[in-house]
Parts: sequence; C-alpha cells; structure tokens
Amino acid sequence: MSLPMRFWIFVVNLLCLPLHLIKAVGLYEPYKRIFPMYVNRITMGYNKKMQDKKRELFRSLSEFNKHGGPLTILEIGCGSGANFEFYPAGCKVICTDPNPHFQKYLEKNIAKNEHISCDRFVVLSGEDMGSVEGESVDAVVCTLVLCSVTSIALTLREARRVLRPGGAFFFIEHVVADPSTWSYFFQHVLQPFWYYFGDGCEVTRETWKYVEAAGFSDLKLRHVEAPLIFIIKPHIIGYAVK
Repeated sequence: MSLPMRFWIFVVNLLCLPLHLIKAVGLYEPYKRIFPMYVNRITMGYNKKMQDKKRELFRSLSEFNKHGGPLTILEIGCGSGANFEFYPAGCKVICTDPNPHFQKYLEKNIAKNEHISCDRFVVLSGEDMGSVEGESVDAVVCTLVLCSVTSIALTLREARRVLRPGGAFFFIEHVVADPSTWSYFFQHVLQPFWYYFGDGCEVTRETWKYVEAAGFSDLKLRHVEAPLIFIIKPHIIGYAVK
C-alpha cells in the first residue's frame, strides 16, 4: 500500500470518527431498520443493469435439479428478494438474512413472483446456518453478500454443507479492483465511510480467492466489469459444484 493511499485512508478515518463512535456505543443499530428500505429501492436499478448477466447465470439453476422434486434453492442474504424474478418456475426457495427488517419487503416480492414458492424466511447469518439440514438443497445463491459477512471461508463451508452432492453454489459479488487502477486506490480510501453506508460492506475483498480455495469439485468463475459506479464495478460471477 502506497504512502499517499495510507495518508488518505487516515484522513477519511478521521472524518469517520463520529461514525466509529456511534457504532462503538451501540447507536448504529437503528440504521439496520433503514437499510432494507434503501436496498429495496436500488434493487430495481441494479437488476436493470445486470439483468442479462443474472439471466445467463441463473439459467443454469435447473441443471442441478436431479432428484425429481421441485428445485430447492437456499439464498444467503436474500434481502428484499432481488433474484426471485430470475429463478426457474416451480422452484422452492429458503430465504435467509441476518436482518429481520427485510421481511416486509421480501413478502412483497414473493407476492410479485408467483412462479416460485417461498419455503420459509429464517433470520440467520451465512456463517452459521445450523438450522438448515445438511445436504438438503440443490443450489445455494449468494449475491452481493460475501462483501459483508464476517467470514467468507465459514460462509462457503456452510454453503457446501447444506448442498446435496452435485449441487451448486451460485454467486455474483463485487470485488477489489486491479491494484494498477484508480478504482483500487479509491476503494481503499473510501472504505471506512463505505463500511457504514453499506451496513458492513467491504469493497476491498479478494473474494474469488476464497471461492477457489473452498473445496468445490468444479468452478466456473469469471471477472467482469459491471455497468455500475467505479467503487463496485469489478465483479465476479459464476457457480461452483459440490
């Protein structure tokens, strides 16, 4: 990390000192009530810009229905249900999210997407899905979530645990930019503020390295430049087979 980058990170951290203090004394929690409303509003814009990539990726979901019953999907960090419109007809979705305040927005999206059925909504984190039985789902979906989990490695371990043999982990995640770019510089400089704006989101993660090391038998992963603002422009998209 260069000296100028360290300097500007220090400056931004100083500017974020009130936010650091708010979190330290436990006053940040009310934002978790507001955050779902914000996410719900930007979902339409994100889906509009990424719909081709989402359709292409989730078209493969049906390939992993190998037991004859409805395709069962577990979504980690389902939020307001941004992915529902891209899921195949007749599938059953187990929705999980650590933020219970997403539920009312989730229910509205479930009502709009009658081609799928919601099995249940469970408030839990990706790192600990103990209430979900092992080897019980055909696919696990995780989009724009690994940027904010406490442990990517534990989340991927849980995803592998709940997948049936031959099932797949589907992902779309923003990641850190190439170190030679200005995006990389500003991702690191703005990270202290972005963390609070995005409810724990970190834009400097090399998420693909964790997916590559997670022990899946087959991995289809590609790096893409999403048509979004520079700080979340670099993405990885793909799926990994158990």
